[in-house]
Amino acid sequence: MGLMRVLVTRPEPDARGEADALRARGYEPVLAPLLEIEFLKGVPLDLDGAQAVVITSRNALRALADHPQREEVAALPLFAVGEATAWAGRQFGFSEVTIGPGTGAGLPPIIRREVHPEKGPLVHIGAEKVAFDLQGALEEDGFELRRVVLYRSHPVEILPDAVVADLASGEISRVLLLSPRTARTFARLAQHHGVVTETKDLVCYCLSKAIAEAVAPLGFTVRVPQHAREEDLLALLDSDASSS
Repeated sequence: MGLMRVLVTRPEPDARGEADALRARGYEPVLAPLLEIEFLKGVPLDLDGAQAVVITSRNALRALADHPQREEVAALPLFAVGEATAWAGRQFGFSEVTIGPGTGAGLPPIIRREVHPEKGPLVHIGAEKVAFDLQGALEEDGFELRRVVLYRSHPVEILPDAVVADLASGEISRVLLLSPRTARTFARLAQHHGVVTETKDLVCYCLSKAIAEAVAPLGFTVRVPQHAREEDLLALLDSDASSS
């Protein structure tokens, strides 16, 4: 019996890191990134008077790598969406880092506890489209949140033929979905390629309930870890694999 084949859907370069983690655990990863990242150049960071920075994706840190305001932004306190982003933030140069629970929706209570609106605006550096309206949630409490868009993500239009065939045949039996937009793209492509009715036993491992909601209507089995962390998602995959 061959290794369990797991579809990796996140954008590069994170797809390669996730694939390495899967191989180390004894799985066979199949890479099919569903979003392509476009970094935007020459965007000012709007840091005047800011008391802290909010970052909800490692891609935002990649976009900042050669930004002319790199040192200025790294001098501010950072609110990071989760542990992986916090680690990348420290590597980037942030020295004061507060770690969120792994989702954008989990950040407002932490921000409210740690800082006060009167101390100045917050700057959210990230993508053109966001999974959670952080700005709306914080503005209700009197915060000013400036959004700085440093990258866009573009959904792919088709799945590779080999991936479609392996999904339909059951050769690929597990898929990892780490963002709502990726999950929506996977749902759309699964329908487009006609694999929904053929794929009876596919299990979608979703980082959060919001992600699961994008694929559950198609009838796929969905699994969500208790905490929105990639290591917990992989541990859930391990637990299911050992009991099957």
